Amino acid sequence: MRAILLDFGGTLDADGTTWIDRFYSLYKDEGLRPSREEFEDAFYASDDNLAKRFPLAGVGLEQTLDLQVRCVLEVLAPDAVPAAKPAPPEERRGRPRREPPEEPQDEAAGGLPDGLDGLGGRVAARFLADCRRHFRRNRPVLERLRRNYKLGIVSNFYGNLDSVLDGEGLLDLFDAISDSGVVGAEKPDGKLFLHAARSLGVEAAECLMVGDSVRRDMRGAEGLGMPHALIATDPALACCPSCWVLPDVTHLERRLAA
Repeated sequence: MRAILLDFGGTLDADGTTWIDRFYSLYKDEGLRPSREEFEDAFYASDDNLAKRFPLAGVGLEQTLDLQVRCVLEVLAPDAVPAAKPAPPEERRGRPRREPPEEPQDEAAGGLPDGLDGLGGRVAARFLADCRRHFRRNRPVLERLRRNYKLGIVSNFYGNLDSVLDGEGLLDLFDAISDSGVVGAEKPDGKLFLHAARSLGVEAAECLMVGDSVRRDMRGAEGLGMPHALIATDPALACCPSCWVLPDVTHLERRLAA
């Protein structure tokens, strides 16, 4: 084993719980109670169109979450969304994205709207705090793993993952970032995994893919002959006999040393 590839959402920022499940719980805690089907429709509409609606170049995690929540609330609770008041483009933090977006963006001319307050602000802030708690816990583990392995990320994201990692103080840990919004392929497509492996100068069989989705992470890696580890609490969720099941990223060290 020469390299470790990690998923981002649900793996580095949580312990096997997807964004949609975490957000759904937070919205319910804050008093918004759509059916699961209604919420999924709103969430995936936001997720699928975020990079088309907004210029995400250089945008960090906090603002990305605000925009994601804004788009969900526009469907489920329009009265909870403040009128868009574009922020000057020069106030956007972070580094420019490596490639320009391919699709026109209907919000691009005016920059990005201000952050949310009220219900949306509370949901986004709680989600962000939980992400950062996991980042703080996982960073020392990644620093130690980096001494013996090349590290990369393979994620279905919006095209601004490098800026997100940079803003959260994690970018220096990774030698390759495979962001679907930049590469133009989504997991489980093997192209996204191979992009990271080639960037690291290793073969697929020399990488361990660590993620929380059987369909996207485990099956994608399995199709390339890439060893894989699922972040989950139930060993029965293993996709195949060779799949490791770990409760969180901190257990990687112990398993690799076994």
